[in-house]
Amino acid sequence: MDLARRLVDEAAAGGADAIKFQTYKAETLAMRHSPAYWDLTQESTTSQFELFKKYDTFGAEQYEELKEYCDHVGIEFMSTPFDLDAARAINELVEVHKISSSDITNRPLIELIASFGKPILLSTGASDLAEVRQAVGWIDAVGAPLALLHCVLNYPTADEDANLGRIVSLREEFADKPIGYSDHTLPGDLEPLVIAAGLGAVVLEKHFTYNTSLPGNDHYHALDEGTLRRQVERLERAVLLAGRFDMGYLESEEVSRQHARRSLVAAVDIPAGSVIEESHLIAKRPGHGISPSRINEVLGRRASHLIGADTALSWDHFE
Repeated sequence: MDLARRLVDEAAAGGADAIKFQTYKAETLAMRHSPAYWDLTQESTTSQFELFKKYDTFGAEQYEELKEYCDHVGIEFMSTPFDLDAARAINELVEVHKISSSDITNRPLIELIASFGKPILLSTGASDLAEVRQAVGWIDAVGAPLALLHCVLNYPTADEDANLGRIVSLREEFADKPIGYSDHTLPGDLEPLVIAAGLGAVVLEKHFTYNTSLPGNDHYHALDEGTLRRQVERLERAVLLAGRFDMGYLESEEVSRQHARRSLVAAVDIPAGSVIEESHLIAKRPGHGISPSRINEVLGRRASHLIGADTALSWDHFE
């Protein structure tokens, strides 16, 4: 518990909005001879059951204490449940549920969590589009709010496998859902989460530790407090630069629209009664007069009075 509280403190200090634990028991998560799917050079345990058994000692009392501590620190508490009992217990403590990529086909768990009616983050690692649609359908059937997270279920994820473009694909396929990214690449230059934010990811998840040199398969590809703080700073700038995704000019551009665009201007003196021809006109800044985009509405009209050269045209110049 001391270590868990330390992680809460450091995640909050690093700028995280939420900290997410995991709630499971080895007996309900994996068979005794379930093979490893992680990098065995970093974590030599070859059985999922054996590995999970080392770390499944927390119970309801510990998670309740962590929830209270997170509230005290000012960071949102979350925990991914990996079985039905865990989901029921955690539901009393969280405002948002997370469902692991590994459970995207686990209909009983998904439907139970959806029945709570709370917002859900669903990771989509190692899934095809049909499986994602299927899981979304189970959740949509009861109307629980849902965000989908692009994820690659490799620990760690090689850069060439990150496929951040899938964030765009998820945004297009599920236009009514917020889209995010759960990252397992090596921290390195911190680019993956920045690129993900630039592509429209609005929820970002990353493993977190207090010491990236600790043994095991989670620590070396996680962020610590210092790298988290740098990551948050870069993300804030990326989000600032990405800005709006809808088209339209900014209020701050109004002066440019007026002064940097062009108007139709008399290229020469145009006598009263003259039929306006292209040779009479030139497009010049500023854009206070008739836009050159409307030139076809001007050609063929008659000048109502003398229009001096270098005069911006207006509609009262014509009969």
